[in-house]
Amino acid sequence: MKTLLILRHAKSSWKNNELSDHDRPLNPRGRRDAPNVGNWLRNEDLIPDAILSSTAKRAHQTAEAVAQESGFAGELQLSGELYGGGPEAYLEAIRSLPSLVDCALVIGHNPDLEELVEILTGESVRLPTAALAHLQLDIQDWQDLNEEEQGKLVNLWTPREHPFI
Repeated sequence: MKTLLILRHAKSSWKNNELSDHDRPLNPRGRRDAPNVGNWLRNEDLIPDAILSSTAKRAHQTAEAVAQESGFAGELQLSGELYGGGPEAYLEAIRSLPSLVDCALVIGHNPDLEELVEILTGESVRLPTAALAHLQLDIQDWQDLNEEEQGKLVNLWTPREHPFI
């Protein structure tokens, strides 16, 4: 059994119209919500063994804040494929995780993440910014992950409906 945490990046800024979508940073709400997610993961004893993140600035900033506040001890794994690569890119990245990883956190973008949750659990969910889905996957090794329903949605948290603090 493996635990997969799926986190949509925290709220980003649209202030600077000259920035590409990839380079948009977190806004003040995002800078507040991202560390709250990390703190919440630590309090719930859901500290990931691995963190995979999109290279987009808002996702990378979210990953850094979550890692720091959760007590994550590893190195962030960044992948450009997770920016606009579709749910298949997430599946491929997750499949590459070592067997020793029991709990993985993936940070990225919609609609890919909502589709990923539906592929893995059969459940349609809404993931607003900084929303976290907690999945249990009935696999022994990450390589066994495929595009068939294999998991259960244990819980879904959002900053507004189910605050992390």
